[in-house]
Parts: sequence; C-alpha cells; structure tokens
Amino acid sequence: MVKVHLRKVTRENFRECLNLQVAESQKNLVATTMQSLAEAYVNLNLFPLAVYDAAVCGYEQPELPMIGFAMYEIVAGVGFIMRLMIDSKYQRQGYGRATMIEVIRRLKLYPDVEIIATSYRKENDVAAKLYQSLGFRQWDISYARSHPTEVYVKLEEYSG
Repeated sequence: MVKVHLRKVTRENFRECLNLQVAESQKNLVATTMQSLAEAYVNLNLFPLAVYDAAVCGYEQPELPMIGFAMYEIVAGVGFIMRLMIDSKYQRQGYGRATMIEVIRRLKLYPDVEIIATSYRKENDVAAKLYQSLGFRQWDISYARSHPTEVYVKLEEYSG
C-alpha cells in the first residue's frame, strides 16, 4: 500500500500546487487548488496541505513531485475534509485512499474534533466508494438538505 507525506503549502511549493490537474471528466467534481488556497487565505479554520509520496519524508526540498492536494476545516467540533484532489498522473495508484487515511489520522489528534466528515457530488461514484470503504456513512444534518447536489457523510466508527 502506498503512503503519503503531507506538507503545508508554502511559497516554495505554491506554483507546483496550482499546477495540479484532475482528469477533464473530473473538473466539475472538485474545486481548483487556486480556489481552495484563496479560501484558506481568508479563513483561518482551513488547513490546505500538499500531498507527496512518503518517500520525500525527511527531505527539506522534496525530490519527487507533488501528487495532490487536501484541505480540511475544523469548526464546531467537526473536522470536515473539504478537498481531496490527486493529480491525474497519479490517480488509480492508491494515493487518494492513503491521503484520506493520513488526513483522518491528523484530525483525530485535535481534542475538539468530535466528528470527522466530508461531502462529495452525488454523481462522484469514485468518491462515494472510497469514503464508504473507509467507514463513512450518510450524515443526516440539516445543512445537507439545503445542498441537494452534495452527499454529506461522517466517519461512523469515530467518536472524538
């Protein structure tokens, strides 16, 4: 199984992050990294992260390319995984699953996180299967009813 290493998005890796691209058929399913980084700039509850293969761990300057992007938010006891994006060149290699596992591990370290949740577009079958396989189940929260194009799920076996 592949493993990932997550790092802050910095001045040094910012451009590489902006250049990440999903497949053409996925562009309507996930926000661009530019949009995500802009949101994180104005919202201090958002944590944007660059995704690398775990082989770069220990190297100050990664010798391998950035493979994806993730971002989570912590508000009102919820660690909400807002973005998961793996560059099209690295998809179908296990990096999406590995990234979710690492983000969940990090969220569990926050004492105020009582629920870990995420959402995905209804038509995103790949995300639905991934999240279900990781233990996410339908989250019946009133906010979800006002967003009919999204499916909201929370990690069932987790209780802060």
